[in-house]
Amino acid sequence: MRYLLLLLNLFCVSAFGQNTNYVDPRIGSEGLGRVFIGPSCPFGMVKPSPDCTSRNNSGWAPMPEQVNGFGQVHVSGTGGGCKYGNILIQPFTGALEGTSHIDYREKEDIRLGYYGTTYQKSGIQVEVTTAERASFYVFTYKEGDVANLLFDAGFYLGETSNPEGREAQQFVGSEIQVLNEHAVSGYSRIRGGWNNGKAYTVYFYAETDQPILSYKTWKELTQVQIAQNQKAEGLGLSSASYQYDDGHKTGALVSFGSRRKVQVKVGISFVSERKARENALKEIPHWDFNRVHQDLLEKWEKPLAKIELSESTSEDYKRMFYTGIYHAMLMPVDRTGDNPGWNDKDSYYDDFYAIWDTYRTSTPLITLLEPDREVAIVNSLLNIYKRDGYMPDARSGNSNGRTQGGSNAEIVIADALAKGLKGIDYDLALEAMLKDATTPPGGNEEAEGRGGLMPYLQKGYIPYGIPRAGTRTVEYSFCDWAIAQVAKHLGKKDLYEQYMHQSRNWKNLWRTDYTQDGVKGFVMPKDTDGNWLDLITFGHSKYMKPTFLYTPDTSYEGPWYMPWWSCFFYEASSWEYSLSVPHDVPGLIEACGGPEAFEKRLDTFFNFEKGYYNVANEPSFLTPCLYNWIGKPEKTSKVVRDIVQKYYSAAPDGLPGNDDSGSMSSWLVFHMMGLYPNAGHDYYLLHAPLVREVKWKLSNGKTLRITAEGNLENGVLQQITWNGKPVENGRITHQQIMEGGVLSFTLKTDKKNRQKFTPQLEKNISLVREKKSYTYLYTFSLHGQTRRFSVNLEKKGGNLVFDWGIERNLKWWTGTYTMTANALENARQLCYAQPLNGQHLSLETETFGVLSRAAWREIKKNGKCLYNRVEYQLVSQEDGKLFLRDTQEKSEMVVVDDEELPIIWSMQNNPVEINWKVDLLP
Repeated sequence: MRYLLLLLNLFCVSAFGQNTNYVDPRIGSEGLGRVFIGPSCPFGMVKPSPDCTSRNNSGWAPMPEQVNGFGQVHVSGTGGGCKYGNILIQPFTGALEGTSHIDYREKEDIRLGYYGTTYQKSGIQVEVTTAERASFYVFTYKEGDVANLLFDAGFYLGETSNPEGREAQQFVGSEIQVLNEHAVSGYSRIRGGWNNGKAYTVYFYAETDQPILSYKTWKELTQVQIAQNQKAEGLGLSSASYQYDDGHKTGALVSFGSRRKVQVKVGISFVSERKARENALKEIPHWDFNRVHQDLLEKWEKPLAKIELSESTSEDYKRMFYTGIYHAMLMPVDRTGDNPGWNDKDSYYDDFYAIWDTYRTSTPLITLLEPDREVAIVNSLLNIYKRDGYMPDARSGNSNGRTQGGSNAEIVIADALAKGLKGIDYDLALEAMLKDATTPPGGNEEAEGRGGLMPYLQKGYIPYGIPRAGTRTVEYSFCDWAIAQVAKHLGKKDLYEQYMHQSRNWKNLWRTDYTQDGVKGFVMPKDTDGNWLDLITFGHSKYMKPTFLYTPDTSYEGPWYMPWWSCFFYEASSWEYSLSVPHDVPGLIEACGGPEAFEKRLDTFFNFEKGYYNVANEPSFLTPCLYNWIGKPEKTSKVVRDIVQKYYSAAPDGLPGNDDSGSMSSWLVFHMMGLYPNAGHDYYLLHAPLVREVKWKLSNGKTLRITAEGNLENGVLQQITWNGKPVENGRITHQQIMEGGVLSFTLKTDKKNRQKFTPQLEKNISLVREKKSYTYLYTFSLHGQTRRFSVNLEKKGGNLVFDWGIERNLKWWTGTYTMTANALENARQLCYAQPLNGQHLSLETETFGVLSRAAWREIKKNGKCLYNRVEYQLVSQEDGKLFLRDTQEKSEMVVVDDEELPIIWSMQNNPVEINWKVDLLP
């Protein structure tokens, strides 16, 4: 009868939308995906699911694994140590004996918002659905059997023989009480787990529709009792109605007599048992299981119904697509109003698991689907900063920790700003971002903030020996870029310039001369003195100094004898991280030797037989789209198609790596539609979609329509149009999408009449460094006369070219200086010669208008340098400039604080009577 009602329930859902029918929680549940398979509301706090031993991150494991019972709180798609699995409920029959009643599944039914199973030994049927903060169970027992329930307040996932082990959850305390003939309550207090967090407490209130006729409670045996050889079966079973918390596991056994069916609703709270009771009774004020399930399906249909795929889309692709959206909306969880840390009505989300994983794909997807939700999530990050001192990179159980790479909340904020999200205090956001970027977290540097911050600020990179030095240097550069964007928005030019300068720090670990497999230039380790490291010393012996060879394809885990968490890179090799510079791809292309060399590098990287590309590593998420920057979106299209066909499917093992709160799934969702975000930026990179048509009803009521004509399986991308006009740069902005329109792709099996796509080699505009050419107005004071030159500066290879022009006597006079790479690097003399009209002057040992890089480095290191045979001392530095004075003749020079291009911005009191100042022209 119940299954008939559920079918009727699904039929009712189909009346207003079909997309919930394509969500398959089994996709990614096996293999490496580790997704949560139980019922959950979007971003729901309660996630009930079977716990099959204490080993599994999501609780569930495929048959024939045992079932210990059903926990109420879980995470989805995570690696590393376990978290949660609290408040275990297990039905059983027979006498009220024992404190564990393991059973095995005969069959199970897993679908959106519903889990059902039948036990082998007892024949009990279990069905579960959930509301936001309360779960709902129906237990159906065999005719004539005694209906019992076990409540275990001491169970948790990740219990090990070494309770103090890294990432192991650790028991703190528990309490349980049979309140009356219809209610049981208590709590479980656990610390540690994946984020090594402080103790969290999960309170519960369970109410039954049938009266409890008898019960027993228990408390775990103490070591003294065990030593006295008390029988294990007893385990402290008592007729008392409660077991108080004295640091031991507690539980209860209750019996309903010969009942055929028992229904239970379980409210959960992180604040108190009273709050857990309120959650249960408020969210499920009735005993209608189908109604709870129906409400859950309606909550999911709202976001899923916004996007429609063409009818020709295969069933597998529909399941993969909508399940991907579903996975992206399981975490973080909305605990607004249920926060033990502070009591207010501000938004509060927990289980950021972790932003290092989610900022690339899940965050942009939520922003497009539910921008108001993303505003609440960002505000939650800021509220955590206000109360706990730092925004999290990861957070679980109301505790920050752990930080894997950068302080990546900065990128989430930059992305919100780029997408125009309102209702966020960006002044407060900048304050929180600067806290990350300027204040070492101290103590456990994995918890929050930026570990290794001081060397990063002092040297511009993190030296080998500090954990994850390569990852942190590259990612802090990106995070600094994100800070610069918010500072620019708020009109804080000095901060903008400072952090744009720091955003180039990834280049300080770029080893230009390192070659592997025909590819030149990699991010490689340096020691604290700036020396490149080929041989890495390991261990702490004062006498033995064993080494291993570090190469770009060294696994992120390093050799087996290295602690993987402390290696140079985190979850990627140098091959991967050397292509992970999302904020400065043009600079990356230049560092790799230009577009042609870059294309060959990508071709080598995506030769799957070589094994350089790992689809399961988040640092490589953007890499397939890098072809777009060199005008080759057709290559992005082929690579993405090959990745999806090779590594993704609609099967239970259909995700190629840990889903990490929907990161892997949302990567798939974007690429199936043919547009992919570069987090923190306002555009999406385009390539051929994997489906024929997408209709997306946007949050503002407008519609985005994506169409694809031609051979989707083997065709080559020929053309992209937006509202009928060619998209030559291979990208579309967020604002364009929000205005609605038609994005069309054409694919053919030949390359005739293929649209030419424009390479994207522009850089972010900064004071001096972020373009390959600049136009300045030089105002010279020459022996009492004033002349104004328009000067164009351009990088050509390793040289620097100054083209100048001035209008005199109704004519335009020009000249050119070329400073060679040697002059730019090593010169110690300014050139005051001027090429005659139309002529060219090549400078081998002198510079014009700039200092050499060697002089700049000397100033930064020693506070002084020799130039023009006089000593210039550093007087002060601010607004991205160095203020210098010569110690002999008191001339004053202002130099742009940029090693790549230290332009002399002004010269005053020059003894040769040639002074100037510079203005940057738009």
